[in-house]
Amino acid sequence: MAREETDGSGNQNWDSVEEIEDEEDSVAVLEAVGRQIKLWRQGAGLSQTAFGSAIGYSEAQVYKVEAGKRIPKPDFLEKADAVLKAGGKLAEFKRDVAEARYPRKLRHLTKLERESVEILVYGALNIPGLLQSKEYATAMFAQARPALLRERFERLVEARLARQSVFDRRPMVTLSFVLEEVTLRRPIGGRVVLRRQLEHLIAVSERPNVELQVMPTDSEEHAGLGGELQVLRLADGKTLGYSEAQMTSRIISDPQEVHVLGVRYGILRSQALGPARSREFIEKLLGDT
Repeated sequence: MAREETDGSGNQNWDSVEEIEDEEDSVAVLEAVGRQIKLWRQGAGLSQTAFGSAIGYSEAQVYKVEAGKRIPKPDFLEKADAVLKAGGKLAEFKRDVAEARYPRKLRHLTKLERESVEILVYGALNIPGLLQSKEYATAMFAQARPALLRERFERLVEARLARQSVFDRRPMVTLSFVLEEVTLRRPIGGRVVLRRQLEHLIAVSERPNVELQVMPTDSEEHAGLGGELQVLRLADGKTLGYSEAQMTSRIISDPQEVHVLGVRYGILRSQALGPARSREFIEKLLGDT
């Protein structure tokens, strides 16, 4: 059973003792990529302004990428490679940058999500990260105490949103979510942010590979009182679990423990509102918000 500290599926484990190490791990990659881009740009005799204009980015964005303060998008690297005639050397950094986007503690979970054919998620305290809108994710990380540095704040939001590419994967992965009613009522970031989040949930629930259910607060039976959980069924036939607590999270591989999580999730689904009634419930909440 592997244990690791992470900000995982939705909780904010900001004060992990490994945070500085994780930050250094990713920053080292970004700084190395930035230095290479700068060397190629200078070799081509281009200023940051001229280079940015040539690839469709501002001087400020070029500066931040070269300084390792901003994660270059694949489009940035591809255009930089073409303009600077790097022969694919800069474009090759796309994989390294994609890995650096995620804090090292989160990479294992993200990799497992990419390898899954089915993902089951119960969100007890807040809306799970896979379902968060950009505004909601931003508001969630803004709750961090002590407050996050701007660069880390932006990286964490971007990493959370990047995980949502799993929805568009081919072949499609099946995703099931059980959300607590209270998380749909809590106005993190304000009423406007909550409305947009509810609209986002309705849109996601209409995807053919997604089932979204709501656990009513007044339910007299509840199999999920032990906290948030996630079950991942992988393409190779393995099934793993994932759980979070205040200061730590863990990937669960023990067959008995994974079985227990699977049973709990199955009972949760039977106790929650069905997908159709859940969508109607969220639509009503949206109308009242």
